[in-house]
Amino acid sequence: MKNLENKIAIVTGAGSGLGKAIAILYAANGAKVVAADVNEATLAELEKEVTAAGGIIKTVKANMAVSEDIEAMVKTAVDSYGTVDILVNNAGVMDDFSPVADVTDALWDRVMKINVDGPMKAMRSVLKIMLSKKTGVIINISSIGGLFGARAGAAYTASKHALIGLTKNTGYMYAKAGIRCNAIAPGQMNTNIGNTIDFEHLPALALVNERIMPGMALNPRGSDPMEVAKVALFLASEDASFVNGAVITADGGWTAY
Repeated sequence: MKNLENKIAIVTGAGSGLGKAIAILYAANGAKVVAADVNEATLAELEKEVTAAGGIIKTVKANMAVSEDIEAMVKTAVDSYGTVDILVNNAGVMDDFSPVADVTDALWDRVMKINVDGPMKAMRSVLKIMLSKKTGVIINISSIGGLFGARAGAAYTASKHALIGLTKNTGYMYAKAGIRCNAIAPGQMNTNIGNTIDFEHLPALALVNERIMPGMALNPRGSDPMEVAKVALFLASEDASFVNGAVITADGGWTAY
């Protein structure tokens, strides 16, 4: 039997990178996937790939900064498959490495809306379903930037710390209701999240070079998204039945130094 046979899983940010890898892996393990992303073109490519491999998938365009999109995403899962068993909050955006003195309101608000508010609202929506049946799994994709202070700017770092706090509180509060909530803290992954960063023109380039970049040299390597997706598969499965409120670091040993 496949690990996620007949489970209904929502994966956000599924059009590329880690989210795409998770959607493909979940479908290959028997889950019926609702894949959400802002990019309809990449969602269409994902749907073709999963369907060609014999998987079951439904795609929906969703911006995690828009409450109506989040509700429509969950409604799509319920209308298509009847329920939600698994939520993976993967969608997220990077900042521009600005420390507090340089961060703008616009950047702060954008990062918080997508990285914290969106996951919280998605969790709130699916929890109404999960609580009614006394079972469910939530996986939040944080970052080692949510555990340490020098992997990004103030906004991204704060957002990923907040997501870990939200994970721990949710895992604890609903443990007796049959619901598990865990987080994954990846290190550098070979995805497109860093493509929007202009490293030559950062707001505080000198400070970033002095305080952050030396630690980057300690990173053994970046991961293939599928390596981290396998952690998400474990956490969603019954193999992780006693793992709750935890943060699993997947960084190749970078933060072991």
